[in-house]
Amino acid sequence: MYMKNIFLLGMPSSGKSTLGKNLAREIGYEFVDMDKRIELREMLTIAEIFSLRGEEYFRKAESEVLQSLPADAGLIVSTGGGVPCFHNNMDAIRERGVSVFLDVPPKMLADRMMHTRKNDRPLFPTDDAATLLEELERKLNVRRAFYEQADVTIEGETDVQTLLEVLRHLSVIA
Repeated sequence: MYMKNIFLLGMPSSGKSTLGKNLAREIGYEFVDMDKRIELREMLTIAEIFSLRGEEYFRKAESEVLQSLPADAGLIVSTGGGVPCFHNNMDAIRERGVSVFLDVPPKMLADRMMHTRKNDRPLFPTDDAATLLEELERKLNVRRAFYEQADVTIEGETDVQTLLEVLRHLSVIA
């Protein structure tokens, strides 16, 4: 049966993994967290990959994991925040399904990141709120041009019901 993949794009802490898991459960799709796939493949955490092998190695690994995903396989894919920005990955995403940009304001992202116990985001150290907010704003400005190529943009905080309505409206799901 033909089931379009759904790729969730956005900054770290925009809700890609949480919404993705809940959406997959709701519609019976398989949830894929790209970062977790990379960690399993490399047998290292994302932070360790950055530290030991560097960002370029990590970006190549992201691209390879993305390329390994079949098209129209009923997947909900939580992409890493930088996935759309490297190695023509937006083209690969477009070939494999529909993309949804979760456009969450940097202040909300910073608040979420400051209140999570773990800091596994090597590009966003969370020891200082003002610095974190500044870095999130800077990164979002760089990434926005890629994110805005998504098929759909949902602004602000959202939930699974809203996501379902948008996807049904676009006839991505029944």
